[in-house]
This record gives sequence, C-alpha cells and structure tokens, in this order.
Amino acid sequence: MKASAAFKPIKWDETTLDQISSDVKTTRASVTFAFSGALDGQAAVEYLMFYSYVDAKDPHGSRARYVGLLRVTGRLNGVPGTFVMEEGGTFEKGAATSALTILEGSGTGDLAGIRGTGRLASTKDGASCELDYDV
Repeated sequence: MKASAAFKPIKWDETTLDQISSDVKTTRASVTFAFSGALDGQAAVEYLMFYSYVDAKDPHGSRARYVGLLRVTGRLNGVPGTFVMEEGGTFEKGAATSALTILEGSGTGDLAGIRGTGRLASTKDGASCELDYDV
C-alpha cells in the first residue's frame, strides 16, 4: 500500500550536546510533527544531529546529518493505530531529505504487523511524506 501526506513541525526543542568548534556541533532535538493526508495524526520524534557546518547568520545555510525515531499516532489510509519509524537523513541548502523504515513489531491497534519504508522531504516551502507499507 502507499500513502502520501504533508507535515509540519508544531514543536521543536533543540539543545547543543557538544560544541566541537565554532561552526561544528552535535545536538538533540525533541520534535512534534502534525501530518495531514493519507497519514493523518502526529509524530513525536527524538533526533540526534551532527552539524558539519553551522551558519550562525542563516540556519538554512547549515549542513547536518541526523538520525531519529518517530512514534506516529493517528490514521494511515483511514486505519487507526500507532507505529514507530527509524529516520536517517541530511540537511543542506535549506532542504532536508530522509529515508524511513517502519520498525517491525512497533504497530498497535489496526496497524499491528505494519512494516515498510518511506521518505520525507522538507524545504521552507513545505514538507511531504511518502510511505510504502504492508499490514
């Protein structure tokens, strides 16, 4: 099955873990996303990020790699439940792109048994999520 959705952050709390140099650091971010479309609901996310370059004047000019776990709660193509996705991606030139893996054994409710993959893409103009999955 396939699902497409738009998403936006509704909470973003990021703290520096290690300031390696003036323009290189690691951070942790606790984030909440709201999804709308075939995936309708919210995701609570914990990210660890490595910034290989921090642009203090314009954060969109920074470069980073990140990993995260997203716990999604809502409806997927109308089916209620929760599941967890592993995310890994990059941020560069104001755009974030990520690969997603739905973690087997994480589904609850009518989404028990879910598995699959997907991707996220985000720019200042909007963000989208695409999933390929089986339940």
